[in-house]
Amino acid sequence: MKIILADSNELIRIGLRAVLSSEKNLQIVGEATDNDELFSLIKNFGSDIVLIDYTSTGFSIDIIPKVLSKFPNVNFVAITPEQSAQTLVNALRSGVKSYVKKDCDVSEIINSVKETGRGNKFFCGTILETIQRASIDVDDIDFESFSCEPVLLSERENEIIVFIAEGQTNAQIAETLFLSNHTINTHRKNIMAKLGVKNTAGIVMYAVKTNLVSPNKFLFAAES
Repeated sequence: MKIILADSNELIRIGLRAVLSSEKNLQIVGEATDNDELFSLIKNFGSDIVLIDYTSTGFSIDIIPKVLSKFPNVNFVAITPEQSAQTLVNALRSGVKSYVKKDCDVSEIINSVKETGRGNKFFCGTILETIQRASIDVDDIDFESFSCEPVLLSERENEIIVFIAEGQTNAQIAETLFLSNHTINTHRKNIMAKLGVKNTAGIVMYAVKTNLVSPNKFLFAAES
């Protein structure tokens, strides 16, 4: 398997190189320190797997769909510091296939590369726990809706997200906004598709994390 390391931190690259170079059938063909260098390396040398910290200086999540639009057979393994559940989901929907944290055991990092090379998804235990605490099931993430375009929610969709997070039913929301139940249901489905979730809990977590609603609202509701 041909591997490219993508991280602006030289010490991290040295560490990953040392870990992976000792493994049979794994060949590091290049190291990138920013988006442009990564794209150039893939174009000129090819790659089966890119081990990337898209949060490091010089990189962004946008490079992943950009690469996949031209080289769809490249597999991305993200290796980053701890991120929020929604950031993890957005990364997976953007094309990241496997995900581990930088403080994972060496064996987990090696396994993430090997399993991804075999065509499987791999998540370290901490990443899975973060996603599951947000009531998001990895198997429910809509990977097929991946698009190179950024996820944008309309003003109406944000309004409906707030109502959903406050526990209102479709009928109640429809009555408040003077819309039909069918229209609200359609909005709900579109919102879930855009956020990459398939349950109400995922919408609520998004609303809290983006400050559309205050978590205190739920605390007061529980006490009343």
